[in-house]
Amino acid sequence: MAWLSERLSDVELSAAALVFDEPKPRWGAPVEEQVAFTCSAKAAAAAREGVVAAMAGAQPADVVIVADTIVADPDDPLMPMGKPEDEQHAMAMLLRLSGNRHRVWSSTALVYPPGASGEHELHGGWSADMWTESAVVEFDELSQDRLLELVSSGSWKGKAGAYDMGGAAGADTRLIDGEEVTVLGLAPAAIAALETAIGLTEG
Repeated sequence: MAWLSERLSDVELSAAALVFDEPKPRWGAPVEEQVAFTCSAKAAAAAREGVVAAMAGAQPADVVIVADTIVADPDDPLMPMGKPEDEQHAMAMLLRLSGNRHRVWSSTALVYPPGASGEHELHGGWSADMWTESAVVEFDELSQDRLLELVSSGSWKGKAGAYDMGGAAGADTRLIDGEEVTVLGLAPAAIAALETAIGLTEG
């Protein structure tokens, strides 16, 4: 993530996709519980991959960061809006958000190799700490032309709620409560803990 790279400009970062079946958001459970569950599943997957890599002789990372973000429907806290599957799905999400306020939930886990002492025990001696936070965003009323422009831009791809506040939809959205980094996909408390862990700030 560009935001994280800028924030930790003096730290060596690398990115890799996890190999696992990500749970699909579903109606009926609070969105904050769903985002935490998915983040926990990602942390477990990261630990399993870390064990396999260590068995192959690879040096583990000092810490692995995994995260998940889900947008809650403006009127239904049990209706999650995850990543759209196609342009039609993205259009439907943007129409739902247009002119409304909604809450964005982000959950972030710091996953540590054996020898650390995270709160949650994982596979093979790995462990993790996890934080879940939210922010409130307000969308402008989107004209038909603007909707088509956002969808055709492709900026919705891989984005919960079909928009990128740090990108194409930035001019159409306002942060009402919370921190922007939450909307961008990371829990602020996790970043603060990370900076302390790697010695950038004092605990």
